[in-house]
Amino acid sequence: MSSEPPPGSGQQPPEDDPFRKQPPSSGDEGSPYGSQPPPSGDAGPPYGSQPPPYGGGSPYGGGDPYGGGSYPNDPLAGMPPLADSGKRTLARIIDMILVAIVVWLLTWGFGVNEYDVDPDKVEYGKSFTQSLITAVLYIAYDTVMISRSGQTLGKKWLGMRVANLENGSTPSVQTALTRSAVLWIPFAFCCACVWTAISGGWSFFDKPYKQGLHDKAAKTVVVSTN
Repeated sequence: MSSEPPPGSGQQPPEDDPFRKQPPSSGDEGSPYGSQPPPSGDAGPPYGSQPPPYGGGSPYGGGDPYGGGSYPNDPLAGMPPLADSGKRTLARIIDMILVAIVVWLLTWGFGVNEYDVDPDKVEYGKSFTQSLITAVLYIAYDTVMISRSGQTLGKKWLGMRVANLENGSTPSVQTALTRSAVLWIPFAFCCACVWTAISGGWSFFDKPYKQGLHDKAAKTVVVSTN
Protein backbone atom coordinates (compact mmCIF):
# COMPACT_ATOMS: atom_id res chain seq x y z
CA MET A 1 0.00 0.00 0.00
CA SER A 2 1.40 3.41 -0.92
CA SER A 3 2.34 5.78 1.90
CA GLU A 4 1.69 8.83 -0.27
CA PRO A 5 -1.45 10.87 0.41
CA PRO A 6 -4.40 10.39 -1.97
CA PRO A 7 -4.62 12.67 -4.98
CA GLY A 8 -6.26 15.98 -4.27
CA SER A 9 -5.42 15.95 -0.57
CA GLY A 10 -3.10 18.93 -1.06
CA GLN A 11 -0.37 17.31 1.03
CA GLN A 12 3.10 16.20 0.04
CA PRO A 13 5.52 13.97 1.88
CA PRO A 14 7.84 16.17 3.93
CA GLU A 15 10.88 14.73 2.17
CA ASP A 16 9.48 15.57 -1.26
CA ASP A 17 11.84 17.62 -3.39
CA PRO A 18 10.11 19.69 -6.11
CA PHE A 19 13.16 19.25 -8.35
CA ARG A 20 13.39 15.49 -7.95
CA LYS A 21 12.74 13.46 -11.06
CA GLN A 22 9.98 10.92 -10.84
CA PRO A 23 11.32 7.38 -11.27
CA PRO A 24 10.03 5.45 -14.28
CA SER A 25 6.89 3.44 -13.60
CA SER A 26 7.18 -0.30 -13.20
CA GLY A 27 4.90 -3.21 -14.00
CA ASP A 28 1.69 -2.63 -15.93
CA GLU A 29 0.85 0.69 -14.32
CA GLY A 30 0.15 3.18 -17.04
CA SER A 31 -0.23 0.53 -19.73
CA PRO A 32 -3.19 1.23 -22.05
CA TYR A 33 -4.07 -2.45 -21.72
CA GLY A 34 -3.80 -2.68 -17.92
CA SER A 35 -2.87 -6.24 -17.01
CA GLN A 36 -4.34 -7.67 -20.21
CA PRO A 37 -2.34 -8.50 -23.34
CA PRO A 38 -2.66 -6.25 -26.42
CA PRO A 39 -5.84 -6.72 -28.46
CA SER A 40 -3.93 -8.52 -31.18
CA GLY A 41 -3.32 -11.39 -28.82
CA ASP A 42 0.39 -11.38 -29.56
CA ALA A 43 2.03 -12.16 -26.26
CA GLY A 44 5.48 -11.35 -27.56
CA PRO A 45 7.31 -8.01 -27.32
CA PRO A 46 5.74 -5.12 -29.25
CA TYR A 47 8.56 -5.18 -31.77
CA GLY A 48 8.60 -8.96 -32.32
CA SER A 49 12.14 -10.30 -32.33
CA GLN A 50 13.58 -6.94 -33.24
CA PRO A 51 15.03 -4.52 -30.64
CA PRO A 52 13.12 -1.30 -29.94
CA PRO A 53 13.79 1.54 -32.38
CA TYR A 54 16.91 3.62 -31.70
CA GLY A 55 18.23 0.98 -29.29
CA GLY A 56 16.14 2.15 -26.32
CA GLY A 57 19.27 2.99 -24.34
CA SER A 58 21.34 5.99 -23.35
CA PRO A 59 22.80 8.01 -26.22
CA TYR A 60 26.05 7.90 -24.26
CA GLY A 61 26.21 4.11 -24.19
CA GLY A 62 25.77 2.67 -20.73
CA GLY A 63 23.28 4.84 -18.89
CA ASP A 64 24.29 6.04 -15.45
CA PRO A 65 28.12 6.01 -15.33
CA TYR A 66 28.00 5.61 -11.56
CA GLY A 67 25.86 2.49 -11.58
CA GLY A 68 23.02 3.99 -9.54
CA GLY A 69 20.51 1.81 -11.31
CA SER A 70 17.51 4.10 -10.72
CA TYR A 71 17.47 5.40 -14.28
CA PRO A 72 18.57 2.77 -16.78
CA ASN A 73 18.68 5.28 -19.62
CA ASP A 74 20.14 8.78 -19.74
CA PRO A 75 20.27 10.22 -16.16
CA LEU A 76 19.66 13.69 -17.56
CA ALA A 77 16.25 12.73 -18.93
CA GLY A 78 13.60 14.83 -17.22
CA MET A 79 16.07 17.45 -15.97
CA PRO A 80 16.60 21.01 -17.25
CA PRO A 81 19.50 21.54 -19.67
CA LEU A 82 23.03 21.62 -18.31
CA ALA A 83 24.26 25.08 -17.36
CA ASP A 84 26.75 26.88 -19.55
CA SER A 85 30.32 26.50 -18.27
CA GLY A 86 31.05 30.18 -18.83
CA LYS A 87 28.12 31.19 -16.61
CA ARG A 88 29.29 28.68 -14.02
CA THR A 89 32.71 30.33 -13.98
CA LEU A 90 31.16 33.78 -13.53
CA ALA A 91 28.96 32.52 -10.70
CA ARG A 92 32.02 31.03 -8.98
CA ILE A 93 33.88 34.33 -9.26
CA ILE A 94 30.92 36.14 -7.66
CA ASP A 95 30.86 33.64 -4.79
CA MET A 96 34.61 33.92 -4.30
CA ILE A 97 34.40 37.70 -4.07
CA LEU A 98 31.55 37.56 -1.55
CA VAL A 99 33.32 35.09 0.73
CA ALA A 100 36.71 36.77 0.27
CA ILE A 101 35.26 40.01 1.67
CA VAL A 102 34.16 38.16 4.81
CA VAL A 103 37.55 36.40 5.08
CA TRP A 104 39.40 39.69 4.76
CA LEU A 105 37.25 41.38 7.42
CA LEU A 106 37.72 38.51 9.87
CA THR A 107 41.44 38.13 9.36
CA TRP A 108 41.99 41.88 9.48
CA GLY A 109 39.95 42.16 12.66
CA PHE A 110 41.97 39.43 14.37
CA GLY A 111 45.28 40.63 12.98
CA VAL A 112 46.06 37.52 10.97
CA ASN A 113 46.04 38.94 7.47
CA GLU A 114 49.03 37.32 5.78
CA TYR A 115 49.15 40.02 3.12
CA ASP A 116 50.05 42.62 5.71
CA VAL A 117 52.97 40.62 7.10
CA ASP A 118 56.47 42.04 6.67
CA PRO A 119 58.17 39.72 4.14
CA ASP A 120 61.34 39.84 6.27
CA LYS A 121 59.38 38.60 9.27
CA VAL A 122 56.97 36.07 7.88
CA GLU A 123 54.75 34.66 10.59
CA TYR A 124 53.67 31.25 9.40
CA GLY A 125 51.10 30.89 12.16
CA LYS A 126 49.18 33.86 10.80
CA SER A 127 49.37 32.56 7.24
CA PHE A 128 48.04 29.15 8.29
CA THR A 129 45.26 30.75 10.34
CA GLN A 130 44.04 32.76 7.38
CA SER A 131 44.16 29.69 5.15
CA LEU A 132 42.15 27.75 7.72
CA ILE A 133 39.55 30.52 8.03
CA THR A 134 39.33 30.71 4.24
CA ALA A 135 38.76 26.97 3.86
CA VAL A 136 36.17 26.81 6.63
CA LEU A 137 34.16 29.77 5.33
CA TYR A 138 34.18 28.66 1.69
CA ILE A 139 33.20 25.10 2.60
CA ALA A 140 30.50 26.24 5.03
CA TYR A 141 29.07 28.72 2.52
CA ASP A 142 28.88 26.18 -0.31
CA THR A 143 27.61 23.35 1.89
CA VAL A 144 24.82 25.30 3.57
CA MET A 145 23.60 27.06 0.43
CA ILE A 146 23.72 24.04 -1.88
CA SER A 147 22.14 21.61 0.59
CA ARG A 148 19.24 24.05 1.13
CA SER A 149 18.35 24.94 -2.45
CA GLY A 150 21.12 23.75 -4.75
CA GLN A 151 22.16 27.37 -5.27
CA THR A 152 24.83 29.69 -3.99
CA LEU A 153 24.13 33.40 -4.45
CA GLY A 154 26.17 33.47 -7.64
CA LYS A 155 24.28 30.51 -9.09
CA LYS A 156 20.93 31.95 -8.03
CA TRP A 157 21.62 35.30 -9.67
CA LEU A 158 22.75 33.66 -12.92
CA GLY A 159 19.94 31.09 -13.08
CA MET A 160 21.44 27.69 -12.29
CA ARG A 161 21.56 25.12 -9.53
CA VAL A 162 23.41 21.98 -8.43
CA ALA A 163 21.50 18.69 -8.73
CA ASN A 164 22.19 15.04 -8.00
CA LEU A 165 23.01 13.31 -11.27
CA GLU A 166 21.06 10.21 -10.31
CA ASN A 167 17.66 11.80 -9.78
CA GLY A 168 17.84 15.59 -10.13
CA SER A 169 17.15 16.28 -6.45
CA THR A 170 18.85 18.88 -4.27
CA PRO A 171 22.11 17.48 -2.87
CA SER A 172 22.17 16.32 0.75
CA VAL A 173 24.45 17.93 3.33
CA GLN A 174 26.92 15.08 2.94
CA THR A 175 26.98 15.40 -0.85
CA ALA A 176 27.32 19.19 -0.70
CA LEU A 177 30.12 18.87 1.88
CA THR A 178 32.03 16.43 -0.32
CA ARG A 179 31.67 18.70 -3.32
CA SER A 180 32.78 21.78 -1.38
CA ALA A 181 35.72 20.08 0.33
CA VAL A 182 37.17 18.82 -2.96
CA LEU A 183 36.94 22.33 -4.40
CA TRP A 184 38.10 24.47 -1.48
CA ILE A 185 40.61 22.55 0.66
CA PRO A 186 43.31 22.55 -2.06
CA PHE A 187 42.42 26.17 -2.85
CA ALA A 188 43.02 27.33 0.71
CA PHE A 189 46.15 25.36 1.60
CA CYS A 190 48.26 24.75 -1.45
CA CYS A 191 47.03 25.48 -4.94
CA ALA A 192 44.90 28.62 -4.64
CA CYS A 193 43.35 29.72 -7.93
CA VAL A 194 45.26 27.10 -9.93
CA TRP A 195 43.20 24.28 -8.41
CA THR A 196 39.95 26.23 -8.77
CA ALA A 197 40.71 26.76 -12.45
CA ILE A 198 41.49 23.06 -12.95
CA SER A 199 38.54 21.71 -10.97
CA GLY A 200 35.97 24.17 -12.29
CA GLY A 201 37.47 24.42 -15.76
CA TRP A 202 37.12 20.67 -16.19
CA SER A 203 33.45 21.26 -17.01
CA PHE A 204 34.43 23.00 -20.27
CA PHE A 205 35.78 19.71 -21.64
CA ASP A 206 33.89 17.01 -19.75
CA LYS A 207 31.45 14.85 -21.73
CA PRO A 208 28.56 14.25 -21.51
CA TYR A 209 27.66 15.83 -18.15
CA LYS A 210 29.92 18.95 -18.09
CA GLN A 211 31.11 18.12 -14.57
CA GLY A 212 33.94 19.78 -12.69
CA LEU A 213 36.22 17.49 -10.69
CA HIS A 214 34.26 18.41 -7.55
CA ASP A 215 31.03 17.41 -9.35
CA LYS A 216 32.55 14.05 -10.24
CA ALA A 217 33.52 13.45 -6.61
CA ALA A 218 29.98 14.26 -5.42
CA LYS A 219 28.11 12.80 -8.45
CA THR A 220 26.37 16.08 -9.19
CA VAL A 221 25.67 18.24 -12.22
CA VAL A 222 24.83 21.94 -12.64
CA VAL A 223 21.62 22.66 -14.54
CA SER A 224 19.90 25.80 -15.74
CA THR A 225 16.84 27.19 -13.93
CA ASN A 226 15.90 29.72 -16.62
